[in-house]
Amino acid sequence: MGIELIKKYFTLTPTQEDLLIKFADLVLEWNKKINLISRKDIDFLWERHILHSLAIAKVIDLKTAHVIDVGSGGGFPGIPLAIMFPDADFTLIDTIAKKITALEGIIDDLALENVRAMRSHSKDVKDKFDFVTARAVADFRKFYKQTKHLVRKGQITSLPNGILYLKGGDFRQEIAPFGKRVKIFDIQDFFTETFFETKKVIYLGF
Repeated sequence: MGIELIKKYFTLTPTQEDLLIKFADLVLEWNKKINLISRKDIDFLWERHILHSLAIAKVIDLKTAHVIDVGSGGGFPGIPLAIMFPDADFTLIDTIAKKITALEGIIDDLALENVRAMRSHSKDVKDKFDFVTARAVADFRKFYKQTKHLVRKGQITSLPNGILYLKGGDFRQEIAPFGKRVKIFDIQDFFTETFFETKKVIYLGF
């Protein structure tokens, strides 16, 4: 496991490789102080957190997009994506102060110039972005209501601006109200590990 798992699916520059390794080390270090990721998941950091985050990179090339990562926690999926897309701009928000402290420390240590972290609830953010990303922080209908004001209409990549949401399980009822606006990407089409059998990327275009 480790960086070789990522290299199984992505061609990385030496800089990206170094940053991902250092990021993993920093998450493990911070996790000893505060609960960034579940203790039972700590041995699966590369698969269940870093690679999982990068499923979005299989769906879309974010190019120069402005992205807000909502409920970022330990920096997932925002920081792995920021490493993969250095020309895109990422804002990471979370409501928990100690997680933002950790994220700011991680961003500084990685010297990531395309990422900033701030303590905020999505409803209080006034800026507009091309994409909203998140990992299953809520029922998709609720998440949409809380974040739809963040998306500016337009298209600068292969997909129109919108929401990119990592989620598992049966969420058919959650996406039913959105009809054809929603597209579901099966992560197992990209990654063969059994963890991804029920995992999807939900894309909602604006």
